[in-house]
Amino acid sequence: MPEARAKKIKLVLFDVDGVLTDGTILLLPAPHGMQQTTDSARHAESESPGFGIASRDVIEAKGFHAHDGTAVSLARLGGLKTGIITKRISETVALRARDLKLEHIRQGIQDKLGAFREILAAERLSPDQAAFVGDDIIDLPVMRCCGLAIAVANSRNDVRREAHFVTEHRGGEGAARDAIEFILKCQGSLESVIERYIAGER
Repeated sequence: MPEARAKKIKLVLFDVDGVLTDGTILLLPAPHGMQQTTDSARHAESESPGFGIASRDVIEAKGFHAHDGTAVSLARLGGLKTGIITKRISETVALRARDLKLEHIRQGIQDKLGAFREILAAERLSPDQAAFVGDDIIDLPVMRCCGLAIAVANSRNDVRREAHFVTEHRGGEGAARDAIEFILKCQGSLESVIERYIAGER
């Protein structure tokens, strides 16, 4: 039962494209005189197996949902740690992750299962204490290993079939919020966490 699995969760990790976003990747010209010189751009130009825009004249932009940002705050208040594992490399993602104060940020990752195991080791957790939220087949190795595999509503069919829980909302439209609220509800802390958030705790 997914509810029993959710009770054990202490760490929630997310894919980015199609999970924290709707999957749209916008390639925009950098404003004149403001060419991209970020660490992400340099990483994308390196020999990393991940995918990124290897250009200082183009910016990769993504859209994020405010409800999912609130979800990270609720997770923190509920004692859950959070992070991302994504194959692409984007300064937009790096900025959003820092803004949300995610504990783990892994970009440019081809071997998501390897990164997942590294994070577990760092946190001294077992696989059954971690949840992963994905949408595409590259996420399956982690979803098969973690304690609670969550698919967003618009996931590929292969992913939905192997998930323990499927969110009501689509990726980039509040799916991460669904995942966090499901876990906190199963752990019996959702109502108190919401009250603490309303009272001003973050």
